[in-house]
Amino acid sequence: MKTVDVWLDFISPFAYLAFERLPEAFAGLSYDTRYRPILFGALLKHWSHKGPAEIEPKRAWTFRHVHWLAHRHGIEMQTPAQHPFNPLALLRLAYACAGPGGVPNRHVCATIFRHVWQGGGADANDPDRLAELVARLAPARDPQGNEAKTALKDETARAIEGGVFGVPTFGVDGRLFWGFDALDMVAGAMRADPWFASGGAWDREGESRPGVVRAR
Repeated sequence: MKTVDVWLDFISPFAYLAFERLPEAFAGLSYDTRYRPILFGALLKHWSHKGPAEIEPKRAWTFRHVHWLAHRHGIEMQTPAQHPFNPLALLRLAYACAGPGGVPNRHVCATIFRHVWQGGGADANDPDRLAELVARLAPARDPQGNEAKTALKDETARAIEGGVFGVPTFGVDGRLFWGFDALDMVAGAMRADPWFASGGAWDREGESRPGVVRAR
């Protein structure tokens, strides 16, 4: 059985789409999934990168693209009233619901993702909606307590240290895969496709190469 780590942030439409499609993409495989919510904004800050919603033409393309993907894959999706929004309350809630392994299960993540992306276009941070979400999940810990805050902060720091630069990111056998469109590649690695053999294309194409460095 393979273990698949999934780094995600509920703010990301691509993470939502990947979350919904994952069972289909991995059908027939034996695997255990560990969902690891992290703060996408912290990744952007660390890697000195803007989010897609912070560049207007890219924002427009991103939402057209994700809704096309949702349409193609039969995934229900509505863009929340405000985007980007501050996802901290949702991320901390996930860790307040964490189980014995210290991470939330698929049910918790599904409930939060669908609060955002199947909410009929409502504000993900609307106080009444948030209160209803907390009541529905009934977390064992305080979502605004130090335990949940520290868990999110530590998980995000570990992800950055491990080379995670975006969401969704999937980790299998020490390899990292980024993006919704990487799901089939992850499945290939889990099936031991020869492309991933030691010394092959995965290793070769990941090597550093000389190149022009853009002045900042």
